[in-house]
Amino acid sequence: MTFDAGQFVIAAFLAFCRIGGCFMVMPGLASVRVPTQVRLFVAVAVSMAILANDWDMFTSHAQRTADVVVRSIVTELAIGVLIGLLARIYLMALQFMGSAMAMLVGYGGGVASPIEEAEPQAPLATILSFSALLVLFALDFHHQVIAALLTSYRLLPPGAPFNAQAALVDITDTLGDTFLAVLRLGSPFVAYAVLINLAIGFLNKLTPQIPVYFISQPFVLAGGLILLYFGAAPLLRLFVDGFVPLTIGR
Repeated sequence: MTFDAGQFVIAAFLAFCRIGGCFMVMPGLASVRVPTQVRLFVAVAVSMAILANDWDMFTSHAQRTADVVVRSIVTELAIGVLIGLLARIYLMALQFMGSAMAMLVGYGGGVASPIEEAEPQAPLATILSFSALLVLFALDFHHQVIAALLTSYRLLPPGAPFNAQAALVDITDTLGDTFLAVLRLGSPFVAYAVLINLAIGFLNKLTPQIPVYFISQPFVLAGGLILLYFGAAPLLRLFVDGFVPLTIGR
């Protein structure tokens, strides 16, 4: 069997498009804290490994015609970005709920230095999102992403058309499921905020001469931090347990 350099380059670039598109938006690896060279080398290494594993699948679609190659490049990029986006939506939902939790317990006034994202967030949201990302990497969620990429080649081989309608359905379903999941995770803080603010409102009506709201603010914050102390570990555990079924499982 003769070695065709042009076919190898096209097949390698097609593999890199899907892998690089996924890693470009994947949580953790797409962080601004990770140098661009590191992301590039990781994407190239994984692309070469997948290319060696499924060489026959790539060579059968590595056509020399320009229109086929361009269409395949666009399709591979869209599929890779979709896989990485599903995982990022789940983490972004936790960041949203972390910001909501910080606001509910009165700890959302200040902002902390960003760690994983480029924009500053409330300290509580930063701690929760970074802790969840750390636990996910400790439990090898990046291996789950690579396994999902390998599975995607069985379902959507190189050269297969990109189904935009199915992609939008997946994104919509992931948004709905992740919102419900993080709402359940943050429900203790929502209930705490409703009850404590209702009680403070009643006290303020009973004693209008005393600024109850300003006096009670430190106690509200202390209660929220105590609730976070006891609920952080179960929250992260439930978040990690729901990651694969809601994102990679699609």
